[in-house]
Amino acid sequence: MTDNALTNNRPVRVLIVDDHKVVRKGLSAFLLSYDGLELIGEASSGEDALLFCAQDRPDVILMDLVMPGMDGAAATRRIREHYPQVQVIALTSFPEEDLVEGALRAGAISYLLKNVEADELARAILDAHNGRSTLAPEAAQVLIQAHTRPPQPGHDLTRRELDVLQAMVNGLSNRAIAQTLDISHSTVKFHVSNILGKLGVTSRAEAVARALQNKLAN
Repeated sequence: MTDNALTNNRPVRVLIVDDHKVVRKGLSAFLLSYDGLELIGEASSGEDALLFCAQDRPDVILMDLVMPGMDGAAATRRIREHYPQVQVIALTSFPEEDLVEGALRAGAISYLLKNVEADELARAILDAHNGRSTLAPEAAQVLIQAHTRPPQPGHDLTRRELDVLQAMVNGLSNRAIAQTLDISHSTVKFHVSNILGKLGVTSRAEAVARALQNKLAN
């Protein structure tokens, strides 16, 4: 992609938000090399990004996610709530599922890694300004895996079954569980049977181990 290919009637105004000065300077140099993009400022925190948006609305923000204080997802959510015309591109070193989903839920239009090629980043900025999303291949893969993996064991346990399971983890017998939860002994046996079936185990010991492994109880 050439500089001329990015040139339009008005350059896209870009704000860089990153707590690392070296990263900001590198991105600044990149933006200055494209005629169609204009660097209008730098911020080192989510709080500073909000202040900047209140004073001088950018078109697109390159937002780091892992920052002290207000992180990138929280800043993105606030910016999108107050300034919905501002598009946010999450630009980070990390493709972890919780970061990807958190950024997109907060309102980021795109998710890119910092090893992105310059022309790809330039195109993503222009696309974001025009309402089009760009996902790094690693982020797309994370989302696919998150939505195709089998449900976590115990996802279908009822509130009462979780109470019984916690009591089992605490070492209580069926009679003690019945007294603690003020239910009948036969009801406890019914819940225990359901718990074993839903967890795919055949014994109380296995159910306790599965509960602790999957953080269903503590």
